[in-house]
Amino acid sequence: QVHLAESGGGLVQAGGSLRLSCVVSGRTLDYYAMGWFRQAPGKEREFVASVRWTAGDTYYTDSVKGRFTISKDNVKNMVYLQMNNLKREDTGVYYCAADPPPGGPRTGPYQYYGQGTQVTVSP
Repeated sequence: QVHLAESGGGLVQAGGSLRLSCVVSGRTLDYYAMGWFRQAPGKEREFVASVRWTAGDTYYTDSVKGRFTISKDNVKNMVYLQMNNLKREDTGVYYCAADPPPGGPRTGPYQYYGQGTQVTVSP
């Protein structure tokens, strides 16, 4: 069982920045895929970004490329999402997620999700 706990959400003006953090515990994460997903009001949860725990390669949905950066700290068992130049359409609940090997598609769904943290971007 993998446990994930997000933090760092909040209210920010359009054009601003936020950094989300995720503490991961419970299992060794070798060859896991780690990701961030988000769910806007009235919409389904969608993939945002992923990073492979061992290889370190990253993958982003098109709408956040150049603005968001996913990273990890293998020593602290943390995953981060740096979000710059935020737009109103980035508003939603952001979930940290983990998928054990061999894993499925990088865009999800993943096996484990945290409880989520709210991000609200105002005009």
